Amino acid sequence: MARLALVTGGTRGIGRAISVALRDAGYRVVANYGGNDEAAAKFTEETGIPARKWDVGDFPATEAAIAAIVAEYGPVDIVVNNAGITRDATLHRMSPEMWEQVVRTNLSSCFNTSRLVIESMRERGFGRIVNIGSINGQAGQYGQVNYAAAKSGIHGFTKALAQEGAARGVTVNAIAPGYVDTEMVRAVPPAVLEKIIARIPAGRLGHAEDIARAVLFLVADDADFITGSTISVNGGQHMY
Repeated sequence: MARLALVTGGTRGIGRAISVALRDAGYRVVANYGGNDEAAAKFTEETGIPARKWDVGDFPATEAAIAAIVAEYGPVDIVVNNAGITRDATLHRMSPEMWEQVVRTNLSSCFNTSRLVIESMRERGFGRIVNIGSINGQAGQYGQVNYAAAKSGIHGFTKALAQEGAARGVTVNAIAPGYVDTEMVRAVPPAVLEKIIARIPAGRLGHAEDIARAVLFLVADDADFITGSTISVNGGQHMY
């Protein structure tokens, strides 16, 4: 039976592209989403990929959802922790709620989903966890201390968990996208967007499919010697 992949935030933007790429590569896919029922229904209608709604920042909700997925489809072989939100403001204007919402959704969700699949992966001797970080977790970004902290935390989480899983056939890697042509980026004022693109040596925004291709590389059965790594997909905007 084809391996089962769970993609959080998997019905729109980068997550949608990842879900579809995994499906097209022959994986069975379940996509999580947090709130947009209309978009999720349209996604399932167009792709045939089932969508399951829950708050990935809520551990009990994630536990119940993953248990239901396992009962229906079998053990989860691949997790792509893609769910993320922004609540931008400079620190002196950032509320505790803005901080907590971003850290909860972007970083705590990685713990929640990974914690709930890791034991099964270890027992079966196979697992692939891919965490979607960000160029802004690597380089920082004005007005995003919450987002940058959460995404930077993902990179540390990835390296630590990779050490725990390596001997049991579980790889853990991260992808750090640059600026990708999604709804979130298109909401940026045109003048600001022009400045962003001007700083990208490739001369364009990324496409969601650019990120999806990197995910396919990392989740393959024969990618078993790659773990604890971060692949930067940013058109050369930030190199280190």
